[in-house]
Amino acid sequence: MDTNKKKAKGIDYLFLALIAFAGLMVEALYAYLLEPVIYGLPMMQWGVTQSICHWILTCITWGLIAVFIIKYAHKKYDFNLFESKNKIRVWQWILTVVCVVFVLINQFINWNGSKVFHEFYSNGMPKFIFQYIYYLFETLLFMLIIVFGQKACELWFKKENIPYGGIVVALTWGLAHWGTKGNFFVGVLAAAGGFCFGLVYLLLSRNTKYTYLTLCIMFIL
Repeated sequence: MDTNKKKAKGIDYLFLALIAFAGLMVEALYAYLLEPVIYGLPMMQWGVTQSICHWILTCITWGLIAVFIIKYAHKKYDFNLFESKNKIRVWQWILTVVCVVFVLINQFINWNGSKVFHEFYSNGMPKFIFQYIYYLFETLLFMLIIVFGQKACELWFKKENIPYGGIVVALTWGLAHWGTKGNFFVGVLAAAGGFCFGLVYLLLSRNTKYTYLTLCIMFIL
């Protein structure tokens, strides 16, 4: 037995989920404290170059944090994020599609049309490309909140069919949108979406590859 590995407790996995959440919140430090000093402008007044630099810096930070969490969990607790032993049955795929459609319909209603179209129209091609790369990294980090939040609560409550990860991501990343967007309704919608994301993780039998691709569709589109 590898002496560097130990049997993880619920609090250990919750700590990893909270590191992922803290990683997401680092962006706020960049956007509201560091970069306004560097650029001499508040975020709302940034041009194309400043916005793209912000997204690049944020993606690099988020990527490093995600790699650290994944490697740490594997090395310390023998938790392989990419291991999936359970098959995904037809009914699970069907319910996953239902969740995806539900979220996309809500997105369409909230954006009064296609989110992708609105963001492309308002940003233009250069900003649009980098913003959507940024979304890919954001999806990875909030998926880690779901994965480790789910594992923590399963160890505590001894039940595996409840989307605990969705609850954890809703109460962290979801409600954080209230503060960063300054709109309570946006925070509530993000929290509800986070719960659906956690449900999809269970429906896809904890297969993180399929989960990530599905969450990208739900969140980005």
